[in-house]
Amino acid sequence: MESTLKELRAEGESVMKPKCTVAGGVEDTYGEDRATEEQLVTPWTVSVASGYSLLRDPRFNKGLAFTEKERDAHYIRGLLPPACITQELQEKKLMNNIRQYQLPLQRYMAMMELEERNERLFYKLLIDNVEELLPIVYTPTVGEACQKYGSIFRRPQGLFISLKEKGKILEVLKNWPEKSIQVIVVTDGERILGLGDLGCQGMGIPVGKLALYTALGGIRPSSCLPITIDVGTNNEKLLGDEFYIGLRQKRATGQEYSELLHEFMTSVKQNYGEKVLIQFEDFANHNAFELLAKYGTTHLVFNDDIQGTASVVLAGLVAALKLVGGTLADQTFLFLGAGEAGTGIAELIALQMSKESKAPLEETRKKIWLVDSRGLIVSSRKESLQHFKKPWAHEHEPVGTLLDAVKAIKPTALIGSSGVGKTFTKEVVEAMASFNEKPIILALSNPTSQSECTAAEAYNWSKGQAIFASGSPFDPVEYNGKTFVPGQANNAYIFPGFGLGLVMSGAIRVHDDMLLAASEALANQVTPENFDKGLIYPPFSNIRTISAHIAANVAAKAYDLGLATRLPRPQDLVKYAESCMYTPVYRSYR
Repeated sequence: MESTLKELRAEGESVMKPKCTVAGGVEDTYGEDRATEEQLVTPWTVSVASGYSLLRDPRFNKGLAFTEKERDAHYIRGLLPPACITQELQEKKLMNNIRQYQLPLQRYMAMMELEERNERLFYKLLIDNVEELLPIVYTPTVGEACQKYGSIFRRPQGLFISLKEKGKILEVLKNWPEKSIQVIVVTDGERILGLGDLGCQGMGIPVGKLALYTALGGIRPSSCLPITIDVGTNNEKLLGDEFYIGLRQKRATGQEYSELLHEFMTSVKQNYGEKVLIQFEDFANHNAFELLAKYGTTHLVFNDDIQGTASVVLAGLVAALKLVGGTLADQTFLFLGAGEAGTGIAELIALQMSKESKAPLEETRKKIWLVDSRGLIVSSRKESLQHFKKPWAHEHEPVGTLLDAVKAIKPTALIGSSGVGKTFTKEVVEAMASFNEKPIILALSNPTSQSECTAAEAYNWSKGQAIFASGSPFDPVEYNGKTFVPGQANNAYIFPGFGLGLVMSGAIRVHDDMLLAASEALANQVTPENFDKGLIYPPFSNIRTISAHIAANVAAKAYDLGLATRLPRPQDLVKYAESCMYTPVYRSYR
């Protein structure tokens, strides 16, 4: 008995040292993912988890899937009903239960409760039923969850760093139980989807994004950390809500805000090292651009609203060229919305055009026009424009409305990133169809209520001519006997694979060329069968394969640019990406 205990202690000491990696790749401290399904692993926490505590630990709990042998070995005999069932049967039962709920928010809460109870089963459900469950754990349902987060809040799923923690952020980070963090998603809750300032209740977004990092990109859940930075809220309704869980004060701005963010960024690097990916999420425009510019040269940072959206939209446009014909440089683009998403997409399109046509960036930008709340952005408005809009102020007489801008510019692609619903009117879509055989219409704003137009409107008003994609999901549409399947320009195509590529190559900085590499990999995954249905994105059912190809492309670019630190470079990056991915199948315990 004593020798067995010594062996267990020695094994514990060896696995607790964070050296073990998958083929030299993503950290696998406990050796779980290197084990085959048949091999035995030990459910380590601080000691070996057993009995009641094992059933309460979401990372190791298997519910009724514990075998007879495991029930005896881990002191859980009698703590469970006698039936032993498979993970597949558990999955079938839970999907039946989730489908019984009438309201999407009830389904969201059921999924979050499952994640708190049984982590591997949660991810098994999400991976195997991704097309059905993605709108539940992410847009559009996550928007409603954030609005009601104070009422549905049960257990913290990440770190809340408020102004109260100023000067102590490093200590707060050390309170998180996991030490080997590879991806952080952080929000300050000021611009949640198209819903505005939700303050501390924006936590639903980092939680949802990181669930997708694991399910779609294979980053291990223990390596993910959701964070909300609470500097107050300007949302009067929340400030007066007795169930609000955040600071009850107006938003801090200026020096107070930037000092807190700077302490956060330096503390993260100090605690987790150079290679931790920090993804900024749903910050307001003025802060989003500033933070990306300020920390892009010193940290591994990525803004999904600016860069992820841009990459996924560029992929859709490149794929759409197969249906429209010509090159990117042959197209003219008109955007409704000149915020972080609109200008981010525009810049990446201009960059890709510049690479393809060898024309300077200043020239390729002239093929792209933006409309904001005051009308077409033109050179006569330059003095009053925010800095990120200035590159898009071209020579043209002022134009007040979107419809007039469409008629004046005659774009081949109309892209909505305004956060304002119903702005692509019947007249706008009909105008697009009048001078384009196949107008590209992308209504990207989330959630569904904020979409610039619906799929049915786009197909009906264009008489079936439109190539359409949206930010939130829409059902297939039948027009004139033909079924059109609307594509979803969802960032979930890009950021999980993009993050995996950065992590597995040990990248230390994000470069624009990596975004172009991700777009190229995604566009290449669209098949002729997809094009036949009018799709410009591949189906989500293949998302893990898509993510592996994106990760390989991004990692290859990191190695080419000399930004990768995980050496030597693997020979087959796609296979290597697949080998690094977390799998949610239960492990057998000694």
